[in-house]
Amino acid sequence: MIKTCRHRTRRAATHLARALTALALAASLGGCGTLAFAVANAGAAPPEASVVYAPEHALALDVFEPRGANGPAPTVVFFYGGGWRDGARAQYRFVGRALAERGVLAIVADYRTYPQAAFPGFMDDAARAVAWARAHAGRHGGDPSRLYLAGHSAGAQIAALLATDRRYLRAHGLDPAALAGVIGLSGPYDFAITGRYRAVFGPQEQWPRAQAINFVDGDEPPFLLVHGADDRVVEARDSTELAAKLRAAGGDAEALLLPGAGHAATVAGLFDPRLAPAVLPAVLDFVRR
Repeated sequence: MIKTCRHRTRRAATHLARALTALALAASLGGCGTLAFAVANAGAAPPEASVVYAPEHALALDVFEPRGANGPAPTVVFFYGGGWRDGARAQYRFVGRALAERGVLAIVADYRTYPQAAFPGFMDDAARAVAWARAHAGRHGGDPSRLYLAGHSAGAQIAALLATDRRYLRAHGLDPAALAGVIGLSGPYDFAITGRYRAVFGPQEQWPRAQAINFVDGDEPPFLLVHGADDRVVEARDSTELAAKLRAAGGDAEALLLPGAGHAATVAGLFDPRLAPAVLPAVLDFVRR
C-alpha cells in the first residue's frame, strides 16, 4: 500500500511538472496556453489591486503586496514575454504571487503589443508603468528607492532597454541610474530582427535602438541575467555578452546560465522551483542585497 501511494505521488508530481512546463512554453512563445495558464494560476490569490495607468490605451497593472516583509519591501515591476505580440498581465498572476509571498512588492504590467503598437510605442508604455510604481510603491508596502525591473523574453528586452537607453524613463521624470537593478530572464539584447519581427520594430534604420547592448556606457544599475544554456529561441550569448559589456564598462552584472535548460526554464522557475531550482533563489538574493 505504501509503495502504491508513493508511486501515485511521483506520478502526480510528474504530471504537474509537465503541465507547468507546458505553461512556460506557451508563455514564452506567445502560444494559446489557456489551460496551462489555468493550471499555473490555480489557487493563486488575485492581486491586492488592479490599476489603470494609461487610460487612453486601456492599460493596467496588477499589484501583489508583500507578505511578511520587515519594513518597506523591494519592488519589482515585471514585463511578460510573448514576442511583443501576445500576453496579458492576468496570465502571470503566478509570477506576482510567487514574489509577493516571499516578501517582494510585485507589479505585473500590461503594455501594448503589435499590431496595437510597434516599437518604440511599447517602450513608452513600460516606462509609464515604472513611473507609476515609483510614485505608488509606498502605498502598497514597497520601497520606491529599491525599484527593480524584470521581464521574460520580450519583457526582458523591454526591461533591459529601459535601464540602458535613458530616453524612455527620462521622459517620465526618472533616471535609469536610480534603479536598484534589472532582472532579465531569457532576454534578447543583441538580436536579429527578421521575419514577423520586422513589422514590430519598424524601419531598419531604427533597429539598433532596440538593442540594449548598444547603449551600455557604465552608468547602468546592477544586472542579473538568467538564461538557459540550451535556449533555442534566444541565444544564451545575448545574456553573457551583455553582462560582459556591462562589466567592461565598470558596471555590476552577473550572467547565470542554467545547464541543459531551454527558453522556458527561467520563467518556469518562478512558479515551480523544482523545474529550475537556481532561478528563484538568485532573483530573491539579488533584490535583497
